[in-house]
Amino acid sequence: MSVDAVGTVRRGRGARRRVRETRDVSMLPPLHRRMPLTEPMSGEQIARIDAASMDILENIGVVFRDEVALEDWRRAGADVRGDRVHPDRGLVRELVATIPETFTYHARNPAKNLAFGRDHAIFVPMTGAPYLRDLDDVRRNPTLDDLANFHKLSHMLPAMHSSAHHIVEPCDHPISQRHLRITYSSMKYSDKTFMGMTTSPRNAEDVLEMCAILFGDEFLETHPVVTGNCNGNSPLVWDETMLGAMRAFSRRNQPVLCSPFVLGGANTPASVAPTVAQLNAEALSALAYTQIIRRGAPAIYGHYLSTVSMKSGAPMAGTPEISLMNLMIGQMARFYGVPWRSSTTLGGAKTFDAQAGYESAVTLMALQMAGTNYMWHAAGWNEAGMHCSMAKFVVDAEQCAMAYRMAEGIRWDDFEEGLAAVADIGPGGHYLGHPHTLENFQRAFFMPELFDNNSIEQWQAEGSVEANERALRRCRDMLSEYQEPKLDAATDEALLDYIARRERDIPAADALNQDH
Repeated sequence: MSVDAVGTVRRGRGARRRVRETRDVSMLPPLHRRMPLTEPMSGEQIARIDAASMDILENIGVVFRDEVALEDWRRAGADVRGDRVHPDRGLVRELVATIPETFTYHARNPAKNLAFGRDHAIFVPMTGAPYLRDLDDVRRNPTLDDLANFHKLSHMLPAMHSSAHHIVEPCDHPISQRHLRITYSSMKYSDKTFMGMTTSPRNAEDVLEMCAILFGDEFLETHPVVTGNCNGNSPLVWDETMLGAMRAFSRRNQPVLCSPFVLGGANTPASVAPTVAQLNAEALSALAYTQIIRRGAPAIYGHYLSTVSMKSGAPMAGTPEISLMNLMIGQMARFYGVPWRSSTTLGGAKTFDAQAGYESAVTLMALQMAGTNYMWHAAGWNEAGMHCSMAKFVVDAEQCAMAYRMAEGIRWDDFEEGLAAVADIGPGGHYLGHPHTLENFQRAFFMPELFDNNSIEQWQAEGSVEANERALRRCRDMLSEYQEPKLDAATDEALLDYIARRERDIPAADALNQDH
C-alpha cells in the first residue's frame, strides 16, 4: 500500500480508479460575495483621496509616451504640454463614468461564463514566472510543456476561473513568438476564460486575431472573452508599448487591466495614504483613456502592489500596509463605480515554506475583506514572482476555494433541520450518525485535502509526508487524470495555420534576439 497526496491509504488500481471517477474538477461559479466588506476610510477620507488624485492629474499631469495617445487626449479636450497630459477632473469623471460596472466573461465552454463586477469575483492564476519549481521540486527554466501542465492544472482546479496566459515563460521558444504559443496553450488545454499577452501592440493584435478565430469577429464586438494587462511606470508614466496594447484591446471591446506598478516607498511616497492618492491618479488616467479609445469598453481598475524593504530594496509581500492599501483601493474603485483587480497569495519565500504560507494567507484574506473582483496571481506565486511552484499552485487553489466558501457567508437554509437535530440528540450525545449530519457533512465544514489533520502517530505511520510532497503528488495525480477539452477541429486547424503564418513573418534571428 502507498500514500496519496491527501494522506489516505491507496489500495491498488481499483481504488485509484474510484478516486478518479469521484474527484470533482467542476469549476466553481464566480464568487458571489455575501460578507460585509472592510472599509477603513470615511466618506470624508475617500473625498480627500479623490481630490488629491484629481489635483495630481490637473497640476502635475501624467506622461503618455505615445504620439497617438497624446493626439487622442488633445481631441478629447485635455491640456497636453509636450508628452504630459493634464486632464481636468470633469473630463476624467465623465470618461470613467462610461466604464461598465459589471459584465460577463464568455468562455469557449458557455457553462464556464462568468458574471463579473460589483459583488462577483474571480480567481486567476499567477503569470510571468521566468522559473518554476517542477514536479521534483527543482528550480529551473520552464518549457512549453511546463506551461501546458499549468494550463491543465488550471483547467482542473475548481477555484481557478481562468487559465491566464504565460503562467511560466516557455524558455524553449523564441521570445517574440512566444505570445502565439502561449495563447494557443491557454485556448487548447482549458475551456475557461484566459488572458492575452500585451508585450507589444502587435502581440496584442495577434492575441485578438486568435480570439476572433476561436469566437468569431462579431462575437468579440459585444462579448468580453479575454483580459489584457497594461502596467504603468510609476510614478505617473504610461509608455508606448502598454498604450498601444491598450488600444488593441479596447478597440475590440475586450477588458484591460489598467495597472500602475507600485513599489511602495521606491516609486511612491513612503506613506500609505499618499501612495494610494498617486496610484489612484495613475489608474484613473488609464481608465479614462480606454474610454477615449472606445466609449463603453470594459476596463478594470488595476494595480500591482508591493512595499519595498528599506534594508535591501527588495519588494515585500504580505505586509500590513499592502492590506491597508488594498482595503482603500477597493473603496476608491467602488466610489468610481468600476470593477477592480489586485494580486493575491503573493510570497517572497524561495521555497514553499512557512513564509510563503503566511504571506499568501494575509494577501488572500485582505482581498476578500476588500471586495476585489479580479484576483490575479492566485496560484503558484513565490520568490516575488520569480518562480511558480507546482506544489504551491495546487495548495493556493485549495486556499482560494476556502476563501470562496468564507466569502459566500452564512448558510441559513438548513437552520431548522439543525435545531431539530439538537432536540433529537439532547445532552451528552453526539451527532456523527444523525441524518442531518450524514446529509450535510460534505458541505457543512470545508475539509482541506492537502492539509494533514491526522494524529502524529498516523502521520508517521503513513510516511511523515509534508505539505510540499503531498501537493506534488496531487499534481502528478491530476496530470495523469487530465482530459483535454477538445477544440473544434476546424478551429484548431485555423489557429495553428495563423500561428505558422505569423511565425514565418518574424525572422528567426529577430525572434531570438528581441527583448521581452
